[in-house]
Parts: sequence; C-alpha cells; structure tokens
Amino acid sequence: MKKIYTRVIILLTFIGSSCSDETLEKLPKDQLTVSTTFTTNSNFETYAWSMYANSFPGYWDLTPINREMGSDLLVNNAGTQGDELLWQRKTVPSSSSLWSNSYINIRRANLMLDNIDNSELTDGEKQHWKGVGLFFRAHEYVQLIANYGEVPWVDKSLTEVDEDILYGPKTSRNELSQFVLNDLLEAENIINPEGSGPNTINTDVVRALISRFGLYEGTWRKYHGLGDETRYLQASVDASAQLIADHPNLHSSYDEVFNSETLNGVEGILLYKAYEFGVQNGRWSHYNRSSIGHRDLTKKAVDQYLCLDGETIHTSDLFDGEQDAYDEFRNRDHRLYFNTPPPFRVYTGGQNQLTWEYDSDPKSREYIDLMATLSDDTHKTLPTINWRGLVVRTSPHFRKFNEGHGYNVTYTGYAFYKFSNKISRLQNRDSHDAPIFRMGEVFLNHAEAMYELGQFTQAVADATINKLRTRGAVAPLNLASIPDDPTRDADVAPALWEIRRERGIEFLGEGLGRVFDIKRWKKLVEYGAEEKLGRWVVNSDYGNNLPVQGGAAEGYVSPFGMPPGVPEHYYLEPIPSDQIVLNPQLEQNPGWE
Repeated sequence: MKKIYTRVIILLTFIGSSCSDETLEKLPKDQLTVSTTFTTNSNFETYAWSMYANSFPGYWDLTPINREMGSDLLVNNAGTQGDELLWQRKTVPSSSSLWSNSYINIRRANLMLDNIDNSELTDGEKQHWKGVGLFFRAHEYVQLIANYGEVPWVDKSLTEVDEDILYGPKTSRNELSQFVLNDLLEAENIINPEGSGPNTINTDVVRALISRFGLYEGTWRKYHGLGDETRYLQASVDASAQLIADHPNLHSSYDEVFNSETLNGVEGILLYKAYEFGVQNGRWSHYNRSSIGHRDLTKKAVDQYLCLDGETIHTSDLFDGEQDAYDEFRNRDHRLYFNTPPPFRVYTGGQNQLTWEYDSDPKSREYIDLMATLSDDTHKTLPTINWRGLVVRTSPHFRKFNEGHGYNVTYTGYAFYKFSNKISRLQNRDSHDAPIFRMGEVFLNHAEAMYELGQFTQAVADATINKLRTRGAVAPLNLASIPDDPTRDADVAPALWEIRRERGIEFLGEGLGRVFDIKRWKKLVEYGAEEKLGRWVVNSDYGNNLPVQGGAAEGYVSPFGMPPGVPEHYYLEPIPSDQIVLNPQLEQNPGWE
C-alpha cells in the first residue's frame, strides 16, 4: 500500500493476543515472542509499526485537539460550561491514558532496545534500530515531563524481579530531562539518516523532537526558576539550525499542509500519519463539519492575526473595524481564513440543501470570491458545508440564533475549521494525511530559542518567522520597527511577543499545545483568568438571544462569563490515584494531595 500506518499490524503475543495450551507447553510465551520477533531487520521493522501507530494518534484520536482546550485561544462549544482547566473542575483521576499509554509505549521501546544485541542484525542495522527505540522512548518521556514534571525513569523492559524500579519513587526532573536529551542526541548520531524507508523515523525527525523538547524544557526551566536552561535551549538551536539548513523552504499552501490526500513529498513535511479509505480512516474533516462544530476560536485568537501590512488590527490603516464581520476579516493574514470561516451569506430558499445561489446583497459574496482565489473546490471555498454536504447558509452562525439549520454553529461566532475540506462527504471517513513533524514548527522553535539565548537577529527572523508570514501574504517582521501592539503583555518584550504571536496562530488546534506553551511561559494563571470572548454583535440582530459581555445590548459575545481563575498547582497534572495505590513511593504532585 502507498502509505505508512495503513499496513495490517499483527499485535505480538506479549501485547495482547494469546497462545493455545499446546503451544505454551512446547515453548514458554515470553521466549516465543522474543525469539521470533527480534531477529531479522524485517522483523524489527514490522515490530516498529506498532510504535508508530500508538505514539502518533493523528486525526482520528481527539487527544491532540483536547490539549488546546483551556487555553486562551480555543474554547469547547459542545456544552454550556467552560473548560475544566479554567473553571477549576479538574480532579485527581482514578486512572489516565496520559500516564498509562505513555508507559505502555515506553515498554514497547524498551523491549526492542533490550533485544537488539542478541539479534541477527548487522552492526549498522543494530545502530539504526537502537536509534529508533531511543527516539520512541524519549518521545513518550517528553509528554510525561510536560504533563507531570517528574515521573519514574524506566530504561529496560521490567519483570516481577524489578520491584525497585516498578515500585520506586519519581526520578528528579534534572535527571529525567538529561536522560531524555541523552537518548535523543545518541539517536541523532546512530540512526540511519534515511530511516528504514520513506516516511519513517530518520535523522531529521529525531532533530525535530530535539528542537521541540529543548525549547520546552529550556523555557520551562527559565520561567519557573529551575536553572540550567541554556543546555536545552542550545540543543534546540543546534538541531533546528541543521534542519533549516537542510529544509529551508515551506509548501506554498498553509491549508494543504492539513488537508491533502497525501503529504508524500510535500515540502517542509518531515513525518506524517497517512490515511486511506477503508484501511485507516480519519474523521477530522467530518468532525470540523459536524452538527455542532465542537471548537471555537476566541476573539483573542482572531485578534492575533495581523493585517497584510504586518501591523496589528490596532495599528494598521488597512483594518476597517470589528463591529461588522466583513470589515473585521478584510485585509488579514490568510491563515485566518483557513482556520475560521470568513463571513458570507447565500440563498437556499430557507431549506437545508446541497445547492445554493448568491444572496441578493453584493456584500454577502466578498469572501466567497476571495476564497475562490485562495482555495479550490476540494478545500475551503465558500459557502462551508456540513459532513453531508448540506450548505451552511451564513457565517457567523450562532448556536442561539441558527436560522433553522443547526449544523456548523458556534458560541463565539468563530468556528474552528482548520481540518475541514471537501475531499470526502462520508461520515467518519476522511483520507487526508496528518502532519506529525513539520518545518513550520522547527522555524518557530528556532526563532524562540535563539531569542531566549540572546541571538535573535533580522537574519534569523527572515529565515523563520518571515517565511511563515509570506505564506500568509503578510509583510515581514522588521526588528527595527516592530508594531506597538497595545495588547502586548507588558512582561514580554516586543520581539518575543511577535514570536509568540506566530506560534499561537500557526499551530492553532494542532495539539502542539497552546496550553503547554502558556504553562512553560508561566502564563497559565494570568491568561487563564481572561474572559473568553467572541464576536462583536448587536444583540437585537439575533433576537436578543446571545450572551453579551456585561449584559449589554451590543458588544462581545461572552458564552461562559468570567472564569474563576486558575490555581497555581494546575501547571502540572495530577498523578492518577491508581498509580499511587500500586506504588506508595510515588508522591502526588503538589496541590493535588
């Protein structure tokens, strides 16, 4: 088959299948799996597919987008209550896949690592598969550190005789972070530069994870006062610089990075998860076009997008105002149009149907015409549709005033539709590939790490941020004349503010983690206390049904009201109670006791 992850993966007997009594009498279960699995190069390759499948959930799993909930840029529109993070409803779970799945995947990696030396592999093959195993183990620990801070370090497949490790205490963050960095640096040096074939773990992918982890850990250490941040920031810079030298350009279409039937050979894509009808179905386009939409951008998110002249909406002569939806979207960064539908209205005779005509008001087609120049019929032309292809008659389209068609509705007026396309109109059957590591992230990791090391220059901006802006048709960042954004956090210098702005809009909804970003910057408590607002509306235009900030007749939609604020201990997740019951030496994170 043409894509990875669409192969049939036979789960090995130690992962979950069983053997007959006769087989068990002939050969013990553990000996059977080790002796038949970890032998030849092709055996190792087959085994590795299970790690790809389980470590990279992609568009089918909801975990990536859920990582964005509770941030300042995205809200959940599937219910009337705000996110549990911002409304102080988080509790200690009895169990959690954040913990258990990571350790299952760590065991998979350790099993492979433990059995390389006794295999039939050549020396070069042994080095490569060791690099792959180290990568996957590190990948899981990167997420564990981001979620829990300190967790037990396990560097071998455990048995009942390893009680000191099975039931041991947490490993200190200093040790844990160094172990992860060591694994990744070793993997970088020994893995086959080309991987084991197209779209597999290779030197570029390892460097991309170093770039990500080094920035995360370095900035967490800086802003949380742990120290030793330079080691990690420099590792991020070194890895990113090499990647940028090797992959200096991006694919020209931002939308096609997330809505293409194949990402094979697409410039700037380092690793992707492939989908194919009937074999590995995705669902994110369907999900973005479903009855309730599920996710909305906040007004703060939309305001992050610059005007085409590189100025903010507060400083640009191109900005026509926000009290009219058409004015608000005019002359903006094109990435805005690919993340939330621009305003429009079409005529369908008041019926839910597949066809439409232009509305009688010429104003209603402004962005229909614009999107026809920026997209095509399989992507994000307007009007938008639901998963069945039924036409959405207008945008913005509020839940509390939906004009008789209750699909693709929002609370804030800014529907999230980054992964929406018109390639397929089948329920839960999308075939567009999901990027896992891409150069857009590497560019911004590099820019931020260089800034934190005091090395951010115009040349660095041109090689990173300005390539992203070019793709959005936005004028480049000029460090000699940075716009004076009146909404800038006073604690954040202007150049760093622009770098952080780019992260917020470039990665929106991808699961790279706006929540993780504001946690590592130590801004969760501050930004989490902000009211999550939507569009400016005149409430009488919507039957006086919309919740407007302060109960006013016109103003910003405020679906949830003011959040109560975020407690300090929410920077780390609570350790599941079942793990503490199993291991009394495992101490709960502070504040969750």
